[in-house]
Amino acid sequence: MMRPKSITFRLTLFFSTASTAVLIVIGYLAGTLVEAHFEQLDLEELRGKLELVRHTLGKVHTPAGMAAVPEKLSDALVGHHVLSVAVVGAGRSLLFKSPGADFPASLIERGTTEDASGREHPVVWEQGGQGYRGIAGTAVTGIAGQPLVTVAVAVNTEHHRVFMQTFHRRLWLAIGASIALTALLGWIAARRGLAPVHELARLTHGISISRLGERLPPQSVPTELVDLAIAFNDMLARLEGSFRRLTDFSSDLAHELRTPISNLMTETQVALSKARSAEQYREVLYSNLEEYERLARMIADMLFLAKADNGLIVPSSEPVDLTTEVRNLFGFYEAFAEEHGVGLTLAGAGSIAGDRLMMRRALSNLLSNAIRHTPRGGSVKVLIEQRPSGEIGLRVENPGEDIAPEHLPRLFDRFYRVDPSRHKAHSEGAGLGLAITKSIVEAHKGSIRISSADGTTRFDIAFPAAGAERRAGPHTTPAQQDWERSGK
Repeated sequence: MMRPKSITFRLTLFFSTASTAVLIVIGYLAGTLVEAHFEQLDLEELRGKLELVRHTLGKVHTPAGMAAVPEKLSDALVGHHVLSVAVVGAGRSLLFKSPGADFPASLIERGTTEDASGREHPVVWEQGGQGYRGIAGTAVTGIAGQPLVTVAVAVNTEHHRVFMQTFHRRLWLAIGASIALTALLGWIAARRGLAPVHELARLTHGISISRLGERLPPQSVPTELVDLAIAFNDMLARLEGSFRRLTDFSSDLAHELRTPISNLMTETQVALSKARSAEQYREVLYSNLEEYERLARMIADMLFLAKADNGLIVPSSEPVDLTTEVRNLFGFYEAFAEEHGVGLTLAGAGSIAGDRLMMRRALSNLLSNAIRHTPRGGSVKVLIEQRPSGEIGLRVENPGEDIAPEHLPRLFDRFYRVDPSRHKAHSEGAGLGLAITKSIVEAHKGSIRISSADGTTRFDIAFPAAGAERRAGPHTTPAQQDWERSGK
């Protein structure tokens, strides 16, 4: 496969091709204009001499005067060695001819080189290796009854042709040199113009895993590359965040797996340290079974998240009544909430199209998390509403200690824990609940965000309208009014 040409080569080639085309056109126009200029000069001189001959012939009134015309014309042509004049009378009798060109018969026979509009069309011919340009016209004499005579005037254009040959040779040499120079200048301009790109490449070569925090300064690159620099910086930011999360995930995963494995090894070593009864071995196996179940749950959750990361979670589409699901979960967590001295409150109603089991798992994670972090005597509140935009909103909030702002963006990361004091070892699970919840919500084309201020932590979920009609009702819905009356 042929290797693509560099941008510098392409720009140089384009610039050189464009310059070559322009220079060739300019050279052609210059040569044409100079040639036309010389032709016009020759034509003006020929017209002048033709008028001179006509004027001379017009002053002749006698045959004796006509005999003196050749001498007068010869005197008038002194110093004009490139000019030739011929005067032809009736019957093609040659009345006068100066030394120089032999006029072609076609020019003499035509009698004039003017067309019907009076425009002159000179005749061009070669003779003896010399080039000539001539015109012809009729003239009258002052002799009564004398017929019209034909006057032919020609100029030797050899000096013009020699000049034009030299001019064209030097012009095209200059154009060739200009093309080479413009190619060189184009290459230099392309190299200098692409210098910021090479600088970007140099900087990117220096970026490594340990230097993902470096950024390219957009203000130091040309305007055309600002968007590229910004996009590259955004990519680095995403890579840095992903690598940080991957590093934390690997560390947390090792920590989470180490505890149950260590427990299994310790209990097994203790059991093998001496002979024990069947009941004692059974107790060890039951204890090990709990650890295996914990490992199985952790692995299942990790597999679920791996599928979510690769877009392999495709929820089914069925009507899901969020109110019914939340009430069922309230019944499931009722004993757990009473044990912690926490109340459960539900307001509003709403339905979405999605996967019932997946939504129940997501809501269960949110409720269990809220109950665990609600102080005794507090209440976990759930609000379901259809918003003016048509979206279905679900909010879960609980009172408790505020979460620092720097931790909020990472609460949905796997195994991330804000503070060990906020968790209770085994009962907390593996720290994957919120990450799973976010994956489920996003699989349903929804969004989830968290806020924590003034002693209240809120999880807000927004599901798309999914065919629901957009309605522009009051900003405070009945569900929100019930929420506020419940003591929000």
